[in-house]
Amino acid sequence: MNIRTLTFLISGVLLTACQPLQTERPEFVSPPLATQPAELERGLVSAADPRAADAGARMLRMGGSATDAAIATMLALTVVEPQSSGIGGGGFFVHAAPDGTVTTIDGRETAPSAAAPDWFLDEDGKPLGYREAVLSGLSVGVPGNLRLAGMAHRQYGRLPWETLVGPALELARDGFAISPRFHEFLARSADRAAIDPYGKELFYDAAGKPQPAGALIRNPRLATVFLKLSAEGPDSFYQGSFAADLAAHVAAATPRPAGMSAADVTSYAAKPREPVCGKYRIYRICGMGPPSSGATTVYAILKQLEPFDLAATGPGSPTSWHLFAESQRLAYADRERYLADPDFVPVPVGWLTDADYLTARAALISATSTMAAAQPGIAPQTALAPPDGTEPPESGTSHFVAIDSAGNAVSYTSTIEGSFGSGLMFGGFYLNNELTDFSFTPLEDGRTVANRVEGSKRPRSSMAPTVVYGPDGKLMYAVGAAGGGTIPVQVAKTLMGLIDFGLSLDEALALPQLYSPGDVVVIEQGSALEAMVDDLKALGHAQITARPLPLKTNAAQWTPEGWIGAADPRSEGASVRQ
Repeated sequence: MNIRTLTFLISGVLLTACQPLQTERPEFVSPPLATQPAELERGLVSAADPRAADAGARMLRMGGSATDAAIATMLALTVVEPQSSGIGGGGFFVHAAPDGTVTTIDGRETAPSAAAPDWFLDEDGKPLGYREAVLSGLSVGVPGNLRLAGMAHRQYGRLPWETLVGPALELARDGFAISPRFHEFLARSADRAAIDPYGKELFYDAAGKPQPAGALIRNPRLATVFLKLSAEGPDSFYQGSFAADLAAHVAAATPRPAGMSAADVTSYAAKPREPVCGKYRIYRICGMGPPSSGATTVYAILKQLEPFDLAATGPGSPTSWHLFAESQRLAYADRERYLADPDFVPVPVGWLTDADYLTARAALISATSTMAAAQPGIAPQTALAPPDGTEPPESGTSHFVAIDSAGNAVSYTSTIEGSFGSGLMFGGFYLNNELTDFSFTPLEDGRTVANRVEGSKRPRSSMAPTVVYGPDGKLMYAVGAAGGGTIPVQVAKTLMGLIDFGLSLDEALALPQLYSPGDVVVIEQGSALEAMVDDLKALGHAQITARPLPLKTNAAQWTPEGWIGAADPRSEGASVRQ
C-alpha cells in the first residue's frame, strides 16, 4: 500500500473459493491445553478502560482462563464505566478455542412477563416519547450479565468465582478516579446520570455540577453488592430478597398496572445459542446469532463485498467506501425486516447468510452508481412486516476481548443500552433501558412487527462480538465494538481493513467510519472521508452528513510474534498483557 495514502487516511481520522455459511451448534468443552510455543504463551485483555483491562489481566497472571479475565473485566467496568455497561444490563459472549470450536451465550435482557405489545403506547394508542419511555421502569429489562457470567464460568473458568470479583470490589470500595471521557458523559447526560438521588450524590457536587476528571469516587453500595456476589456467587443476584427488591424498585417506577416481578428476575436464564459462522474470502468468521443482529449483519456486509477487489482500490479510494455504503444498505434492510428473538419469531438465519443469496444481493451493487432503493430480500417463508422506525437509536455499550495462554479467546459485548441506561439505580449500579430496543409500535399496515414487545422476550440487538479463523484454521482475530446501531459496521470496517486492505490492527481500528443503514450516508466528522464527499455524491449518494459517531472498538490479533491487542484511538481503551 502507498504509505502516503495510508498516512493521510490515518492522520485524517486521528481521534479512524467460498463455502456456504453454516450455523454450528455450540458445545461446552473444557479449555484445551496450550498449543502455541512457550515463548508466545502470553495472554492479554483489550477493554474500553485500562483499569478494567488490568482487572482481567490480573486473572491471567494468576493462571486464569480467558473467560475468567472477561468476567473480571465486565465486573470492573460496572464501576469505572457505569454509563455504558455492567451488572445492571446484559451481554453476548463468544468463546473461541484453538481447535476451531466456537460457543456463544446469550445474556440479553428480557421484558417482564407482564409486558405486552402496547407496552410503549399511550392511552390513545400512540407511541410514547423516547425520554418518557426511557426514564421509567418501562425501559428496564431483567439484567442478564451475571447469569451469563455464571454459565460461562462453570464451563470455562479456572479461578474461584470470588477471585474474579476482587478487582471490581476494590475499585468500588477503595475508589476510582473519574476519567476525562466519563466526565464528559456526566456533563452531557445529567438528565439520566443524576435523575437517581444516589447517582447525583456519587457523581455531582452540591451545585449539581459533575465531579471533575481525576476526582476519587467510592461507591459503598456497589461494594456491598460485590461482597454479596463474592460470598454467594452470581446466582445470588437472582434469588431471595435481592431479586424481590430489584423487581419492586423497577415496578414502582413503571407506569403500568403490572411491572417487573420477583418471578421475572428469579426465572431469568442465560441461553447457549448457535454461533453463526461462514467464509469471507479465505477466512472463517463467527459471531453471535439472534436475538443479536450482529453476526448476520457483519457477515452480509462483508460477503456482499466479496466480488469486489477492495485490496486494489484500498482505503484511500472513494470507490471502496461507496461499495461499503451500498453493502450496508442491503444488510440493514434485511436486519430491519427479519431479526428478532428466535424464541418468539422464526428468524431465517440460514437464508440470510446463504452464500448464493448474498451473491445475488452483491449483484445489486455497482462500483459506479448507487441503488435507487435498498429493499429487503424475500424469505422463502411468509415475511413479517418490517419495523417502521420506532426503535430509537442505540448509543451505549462496551466491548472487551480476552486471550489466555492456551490460545482461547473471549469476545464479549456488555451493555446497559443508552448512556446511564434508564437513569434508575439499584445497589449502586445503573439499570439498563434495553427494552427501548423493541419497536414501540407492534403493527405495521395491520401486520405484526417481528421486534415488537412481548412478555419475557429479548429485544433485538446490534452487538457483534466476533472471532475470525485464518485459512490454516488458526484463530487470528477477536473483535467487537460499542456504539449502538454502528456496531456491526465498526466490526465489518475493522475486518475489511485487516483482510482486504492489509492494515495492521492499530491502523484498521483507526480507519474512519462510514455508516449507511439507509439512504443517508453518515461519515465521521473530522476524518479523511470528508474530503471524499464530492466523489461520493458523484457516485449517487445524495444525502451525506458528517457528524461525530459513537465509536469504540476493541480487538486482538495473532501474529508471528504472538497475540497483540489494541483499542480504538478515539476511546480511552487499552490493551494490557498478561
